[in-house]
Amino acid sequence: MTTLIQNKDVRLMAAGLAVSRSTATLPASATGNIFVVAGGRILVRGLIGEVTTAVQNQACTLAIGTAPTVGTGSTTALGTASSIIAAPIGTHMAANPGGATTVDLSTQAGVLISTAALFVVNAGNITITTSATNTGSVKWDLLYIPLDNGAQVTAA
Repeated sequence: MTTLIQNKDVRLMAAGLAVSRSTATLPASATGNIFVVAGGRILVRGLIGEVTTAVQNQACTLAIGTAPTVGTGSTTALGTASSIIAAPIGTHMAANPGGATTVDLSTQAGVLISTAALFVVNAGNITITTSATNTGSVKWDLLYIPLDNGAQVTAA
């Protein structure tokens, strides 16, 4: 039997393009870039991080934001920061514009994080900001649709 539509094609049609960022340590009490948006605006369908090295047990919050290269160019949080204290391997986090960054510390198989909030990002960077210097690593996955011809995303 011939398969005319591959799994990746179904995802592309249903959710948009996918870009993954390899696991990386958390920025030390600073803002770090996780994705670079170039060539125009994108519509973010989902942005999910997964802890790959446990976060140390000390106070720390994480916020997801944007730093456009057009307009004011200032870094803006997509919502309020959430605690990632002692987040174990497998913890998921997601952007939740207008609310707190969603963090699921349960790491249970099958636990879902809502990524229903769609948002537009101008050319520039998608960022994460931490409130402390903590050990821990997170990998990130982004689903997006280009709004402007030529818009594309690469991992930072």
